[in-house]
Amino acid sequence: MTHDAAIEPIDALRRIAFLLERSRAGTYRVKAFRQAADTVISTPRDELERRAEGGTLHDLPGIGKSTEAVIREALAGERPAYLTSLEDKSPDRLVDGGERYRDALRGDCHSHSDWSDGGSPIPEMVATAIELGHDYQVLTDHSPSLRVANGLSAERLTKQLKLIDRMNERTGDFTLLKGIEVDILDDGELDQSPAMLDRLDVRVASVHSKLKMAKAPMTRRMIAAVRNPHTNILGHCTGRMVDGERRGKALRREQSTFDAEAVFAECAEHQVAVEINSRPERQDPPDELIGMALAAGCLFSIDSDAHAPGQLDFVEYGCERAQRLAIPLDRIVNTWPKEDLIAWAAGR
Repeated sequence: MTHDAAIEPIDALRRIAFLLERSRAGTYRVKAFRQAADTVISTPRDELERRAEGGTLHDLPGIGKSTEAVIREALAGERPAYLTSLEDKSPDRLVDGGERYRDALRGDCHSHSDWSDGGSPIPEMVATAIELGHDYQVLTDHSPSLRVANGLSAERLTKQLKLIDRMNERTGDFTLLKGIEVDILDDGELDQSPAMLDRLDVRVASVHSKLKMAKAPMTRRMIAAVRNPHTNILGHCTGRMVDGERRGKALRREQSTFDAEAVFAECAEHQVAVEINSRPERQDPPDELIGMALAAGCLFSIDSDAHAPGQLDFVEYGCERAQRLAIPLDRIVNTWPKEDLIAWAAGR
């Protein structure tokens, strides 16, 4: 895509939102362009053109000064100035290194939608995954105990699975896989019924609560989850935050303490992949723990943990780390074809 090429209003708004998300811009800025895109989709083209000519685009819901300018310029056959500015500032790659590993990835095993704490509907996440060249994407919205993230009850998850089936009828060679990021409870049990977990393709198990638990009980808790036959991937295992933000304030969190050698030995024995969480504020696990997991013989999954379409590109950060730390490509489960990934996950 050249910077001077004409573009449709909806494509311009989506592209701007993607670039803002990719650069970790404030949620409110992204939301403005996503809301404007929704309005453009629901408004007939002739009405948009008439309002652009009459200067009344801003009377439509969700259209502000910036989004109005983008729509007006795109309708006039011009490339919107704001989009051009973002593209000029946006690097082709988020990080140097890891290109060979990024090329090898066939999909992403950890992503969220607005069904839990993500910012975009499932179709938008799927459309972006397809645009990025994925063969598959695992939708892993949160489980019920994580109320702050609007975790899915069994009833809501059942509805989501039906939606995924309908979507996959229209996505061609791309497949949206059924998944969950299931909470590891205090005693190591998983926060969803075995019957519901049986219905999923891939299950990421993560600790989100009581991250300061003492080393011995945290180790027992994690090992219990790894031994659970439904667990496929151990998500962001230390829970650390190295460069986060919440409500405009810096967020830092020390990593949990646990016997990493014991946990990774269990992961290797039970064929549970250790997630390389690619979110830049997590960088979890740290390099030294990845080295321990590698030495233990673990499998890995390089995941975006995306909560918005533009964050799906975060896998580039994980790929850089994996290549730098010399993880064999065949030990990264999302370099495998979809059929092999599903068979591995079901085989537990």
